[in-house]
Amino acid sequence: MTTDEEELYGADEDPYALALRPGRGPVYLRLLDGRRILMPVHRWHEQPTAADETVLERCVGPVLDVGCGPGRLCRELLGRGVFALGVDIAPRAVALTRALGGLALHRSVFDRLPAERRWKTVLLIDGNIGIGGRPRDLLHRCCSLIAPEGRLVVEVDPHDVEDLCTARLENHQGQSGPPFPWARLGRRALRMVAEDLALDITDQWTSRHRCFATLVQRRPGGDSADVDPP
Repeated sequence: MTTDEEELYGADEDPYALALRPGRGPVYLRLLDGRRILMPVHRWHEQPTAADETVLERCVGPVLDVGCGPGRLCRELLGRGVFALGVDIAPRAVALTRALGGLALHRSVFDRLPAERRWKTVLLIDGNIGIGGRPRDLLHRCCSLIAPEGRLVVEVDPHDVEDLCTARLENHQGQSGPPFPWARLGRRALRMVAEDLALDITDQWTSRHRCFATLVQRRPGGDSADVDPP
């Protein structure tokens, strides 16, 4: 007999896929220069936190959750009557989101997605501004997904950092997955990228040591409406 967990997880999966199992040990982001950053795996499996709530209250449906993981945010939005779809490149993340009652696609954000240019909110939370290692390209792609009046809600690094790097996911036993491009951006770096893409930062806030910003597309002929840093 196979259990639901056995159907969702394989024995030979990489550290990210294994981290999707509730109750697993810590998972780290190992950079090529030797730095090791603890990933917030526990948060992926819990109910939305107070900081998450500040994101959820800024969501206008329909919402696309990029790099949804187990889908805690898109599932919570659905429970509140807000249509939300998650996308993730990990099959197990998608399977787990669906098993827990959410909607998700096994797809890269750079692939063709449904309802392009009609999403009212696109989320890049839990460090997902780093997807692909090219934040400018990622934000440009996300701009092509939102409606003209849509918004991007982005979590940034609490430190003043702009780190474009190659990384691996590593478990507490030192086992590593394959290398992949990644990035870490703080507020200052995000503002520079936003300006380059004609995006205005209309809101930025901090909650429980986590930092967020809301970005919208600048209207033709309009002046920058960026808010001042708090």
